[in-house]
Amino acid sequence: MTDTSVSARTTSQTAGGAFYRLVWKWHFLASLYVLPFMAMLAITGGIYLYKPQIEAWLYADQMNVEVTGTALSIEDQIAAVEAEMGITRMRGVTDYRDPTRSTLIEFNDAEKIRSYAWVNPYTGEVLGTVARDEMAMRVLRKFHGELLLGETGTKFVELAAPWAIVMFITGAYLWWPRGQRSLAKAVSLPKGSPKTAGRSWWRETHLFTGMLATVLVVPIIVSGLPWTDVWGGGLSYVQEQTGQKSKSLRFSRDVPQSTASEGTTIPYAQVFEIAEAQGLVAPYEMRPPKDGEAAFWLRSASVHRADQTELIIDQYTGELLKRHEFGDNPALARTVSWGISFHQGELYGWANILQNTLAALLAVVLSVSGFVAWWMRKPAGSLGVPAAPEAALGTGMIVLVIGLAIVFPLMGASLILALVLDWLLFRRLGWFRAQNA
Repeated sequence: MTDTSVSARTTSQTAGGAFYRLVWKWHFLASLYVLPFMAMLAITGGIYLYKPQIEAWLYADQMNVEVTGTALSIEDQIAAVEAEMGITRMRGVTDYRDPTRSTLIEFNDAEKIRSYAWVNPYTGEVLGTVARDEMAMRVLRKFHGELLLGETGTKFVELAAPWAIVMFITGAYLWWPRGQRSLAKAVSLPKGSPKTAGRSWWRETHLFTGMLATVLVVPIIVSGLPWTDVWGGGLSYVQEQTGQKSKSLRFSRDVPQSTASEGTTIPYAQVFEIAEAQGLVAPYEMRPPKDGEAAFWLRSASVHRADQTELIIDQYTGELLKRHEFGDNPALARTVSWGISFHQGELYGWANILQNTLAALLAVVLSVSGFVAWWMRKPAGSLGVPAAPEAALGTGMIVLVIGLAIVFPLMGASLILALVLDWLLFRRLGWFRAQNA
């Protein structure tokens, strides 16, 4: 939300003086790193909101079947996948409890590649297979979260999150009405057009969009932090140490085993019937026992967190060994889960999806308008860094850096690195400084 249409001198006289210019400079420098990531995250995240609809279109021929009689056993359907693809590990089966839907089987193929297969439950025909990591929405999600660069990429994406918060906070200060700029003007749509108003239109578009984006985008940024590597890992550690970690049975070490170590495993269909009898909301996602002592794990794969009940079922007797409700999780774990649900547009239905879609569109417009406004303002051959007094590395700055390093470790580390490079190199080269500073 940088005011890019006026000179640094005019800004200092009419919009708050030295402190305003210092905030503007921080906003500008944060934006240099954040805006490219914001545009990328907004576009990929906005598309991912519609994952169910997109996959229903991409895999329509594999997902939908015609009812033609009595369904085969799930074991027979798995055998069909085994015959066609080879199965080195059975991972799970999803039953949609819908006679017009195919059975989704997750497995490792003969090359040990984690894959999915859709099987017609009436004919046993394998309608299609795909490696999990080659699915379009899976690739999009990995690009969104890690730039397809693994742990290295996720650090770059994570670093953009706290700096984006700095950008929005400083931007809100720059947007705030002062001087001759009234509140009515601050909340008004930009007047004119890019052709007639030029740089002024892009500035006002950036300010107006930033005002709305601050309200809608910041909650999405915050709710995505638990997914990050460093910050999310730290949160997970705190949850574990304080007893606030999720009590989910999926990866727990405290899951009960089957009462016997050998015998005849009950049919998969019986496991799904138990889930239905227990009142779980379809679809059902089931993981088979890994060995003769383990048990079935099953959960409701509903997008609504409160419906995601988990069951542990004895593989020989069908006895319900344990039931876990979403409400059994500690308060912090539930809050984190609700935040993730909000981030994905699942918390309150279509209203959540539309809200996050609007946030994504605003983030793209904010990024584009910020870039254009900067490009039109900057002097030739210069970054156009706003003129501002140097921030002294006093007690306040040291406390700020330490505080940021604790709350946002990557951001704190990047700030320390920036200060060191500024002291050793940037000042001597004149980088990131206004020409008249």
